[in-house]
Amino acid sequence: MIKKNIIGKIKSASDYIRVFLKWGLIAVVTGAAGGAAGALFHVSVTRSNELFTLYDKLILLLPFGGLLIVAIYKKSRMLANKGTDSILASIRGEEGVPFVLAPLIFISTVITHLFGGSAGREGAALQLGGSIGSTIGKIFRLDPKDMHIVIMCGMSALFSALFGTPVTATFFALGVTSVGIMYYSGLVPCLISAFAAYLITTFAGIEPAGFVIRTIPAVTVVTMLKTMLLAALCAELSIIFCMVMHYTARYMKIWFKNPYIRIFVGGLVIVALTYLLDTRAYNGSGMYVIENAVTGGHAKTFAWVFKIIFTAITIGSGFKGGEIVPTFFIGSTFGCVMAGLIGISPGFGAAIGMISMFCGVLNSPVTSILLSVELFGSQGLIFFALAAGVSYMLSGYYGLYGNQKIVYSKLRNEYINADTK
Repeated sequence: MIKKNIIGKIKSASDYIRVFLKWGLIAVVTGAAGGAAGALFHVSVTRSNELFTLYDKLILLLPFGGLLIVAIYKKSRMLANKGTDSILASIRGEEGVPFVLAPLIFISTVITHLFGGSAGREGAALQLGGSIGSTIGKIFRLDPKDMHIVIMCGMSALFSALFGTPVTATFFALGVTSVGIMYYSGLVPCLISAFAAYLITTFAGIEPAGFVIRTIPAVTVVTMLKTMLLAALCAELSIIFCMVMHYTARYMKIWFKNPYIRIFVGGLVIVALTYLLDTRAYNGSGMYVIENAVTGGHAKTFAWVFKIIFTAITIGSGFKGGEIVPTFFIGSTFGCVMAGLIGISPGFGAAIGMISMFCGVLNSPVTSILLSVELFGSQGLIFFALAAGVSYMLSGYYGLYGNQKIVYSKLRNEYINADTK
């Protein structure tokens, strides 16, 4: 009996090692592919933004760029694809991820940025990563349950490649699909994939995202209360942002059923607003505005309002891109402005606003806390953790992604399994 137990334990241990080696190989391959794709995507989008800055008359071509996007999606029979929502659905096994999504989202996001659409890049990266992960899973002939993990590996790889935040990327992929639970079976594969992608992009000379906060206040009751107040305001703003995004997309489809007309009209509106406001600050990703808010403590009073409008029209009319960088823009500018009113450093307020908005629209408190460390360092961790917690609790059951599930209640220990609003 003792001998049989020992043999059983050895066999069990060898199974664990075999599975570890299997996922180590798959994760490295996925991370390398994701890192290479992410580096190319990062350079392409960055270059597109630079060209738009140099030749801002390109904004006049935005409506026609929109027509091109619809044409290539229609030609590929992907007009009905739900973008990032389709990736989240695939993790729960509801649908697959077609390979053609990768080149489509790559090209269409570059077009959006080149001609001045207001969007980020990470939503596209999640779709790109999910498509790459799914393709690699098919190459390795993984079963449906393992396919879910490799898709998460692809997501973490691309997120890591774009932002240079591998730990955040890992926990984002593990927790964004179903709020309240973590897919810990994917922890090691996603970590390996994220770090492999990070190394690839570092080798390619792409610097990770990061900001320097000039002033971090001392930990006192007053500063903690002010942080909680700002986080609460950002939580409410995250609800407004989600609602505007969803309702804009819904009514654009009702008013303009033809996707060509819808995206062309949306492009015309962005062109008109750009010239009306006489600024290019709300086109593209607006990373320099975020940096000015966090490191310089400067932001226009209503910059966050205009960014919400520009982003909602851009994405709602059919242009492609992500919502997370616009979320950073909105949170940082709003936090910078509100900080002056409640009596804290504008740069610190911008950083709190970024993390609070990120948490509010994605319902990811752990990911938000980790993101604060990788973006700003650990010195203000207690404030960022407090802000993420408050924003998570007060942002309700709203979210940017309709296929995100709130598995457990935010207010009590209760299983609800509800869709985000």
